[in-house]
Amino acid sequence: MNIPKYDKENRPNTSERSDMCHSNIKKMPADSTSTHPNNFKVPLPPPRPLQTNNKVNDKDETGAAAAAQGAATTTENKKQEWALSDFDLGRPLGKGKFGNVYLAREKKSHYVVALKVLFKSQILDSDIEHQVRREVEIQCRLRHPNILRMYGYFHDEKRIYLILEYAKHGALYMLLKERGRLDEKTAAIYIRDLSKALIYCHSKKVIHRDIKPENLLIGHNYELKIADFGWSVHSPSSRRMTLCGTLDYLSPEMIEGKPHSYAIDIWSLGVLCYELLVGLPPFEAKDSHQTYRKIKYVIVKYPDYVSALARDLMGKLLVIEPENRLPLTSVLQHPWIKQNAPEGVPPPLLNSESTAK
Repeated sequence: MNIPKYDKENRPNTSERSDMCHSNIKKMPADSTSTHPNNFKVPLPPPRPLQTNNKVNDKDETGAAAAAQGAATTTENKKQEWALSDFDLGRPLGKGKFGNVYLAREKKSHYVVALKVLFKSQILDSDIEHQVRREVEIQCRLRHPNILRMYGYFHDEKRIYLILEYAKHGALYMLLKERGRLDEKTAAIYIRDLSKALIYCHSKKVIHRDIKPENLLIGHNYELKIADFGWSVHSPSSRRMTLCGTLDYLSPEMIEGKPHSYAIDIWSLGVLCYELLVGLPPFEAKDSHQTYRKIKYVIVKYPDYVSALARDLMGKLLVIEPENRLPLTSVLQHPWIKQNAPEGVPPPLLNSESTAK
């Protein structure tokens, strides 16, 4: 079907979609957060999940699980810690504010991973030690096919190394930037799988709080992977006060400084659905004040090519009152999902036929 799409250059630059976070967490005392890198507190390391005699490559989807299971049953491996010498480093995959990500291969198993390298001094200078610790502690415990796996981590005097699953096709943001927008079937599949991943997170008392295309990666078979848990929180009480996330994706309760809970992820799901289908976030405006106003009053304009069923789903997700947003389990049963993304249908290979024209 030949339908119009936004020009690639009209997509907002990722630098303009920076995180906003005003935390009520007090800065730790100087004696525990000295700028000396050795004082960076790193959680205790988990077992070494990749240590195995089986050779695994980046195309073997079961390799990581097999390696992890093998290591979990090996007492000797549980006592070992990772080191940089365990890996062959490859090309850079990305660059961030606090470090870089590299393609790497674990020497013994030959398993290909992404190695995220963070600089302790920069983390301490920016006063986000608690955020990095939280990211590590949460992501290491999550096991879901649509959540990027963190296999382990280690550190030296100056750096922290996160051993992550390698997502071959990079960030969903870049895919959208290249293709403009996605067709409804592909978008529905990604919304379906993201809903499943969020249901899993919420069952583990984890609120992601920063769902957006930049934080979603595309795996070897074009499957969706939640990647960045930097603003996530383990929240058994389910009520939080910290304002964080990206402006375009902030929920009404967050911009008004009200307590928030798991429903903010449901709101973000609706924003993402719109951006996948249209190519731009629904509340984008010339300045932040207009964006805030659009979010507060849920002012959304749907292009003509967005189907009635898709509009219905987004209308039930983008609701001012958090308690009235469509539950994630009901998202999976929505007619738009059932029609375009039946259970078991995988994401298509994203070629010219599976993207909007």
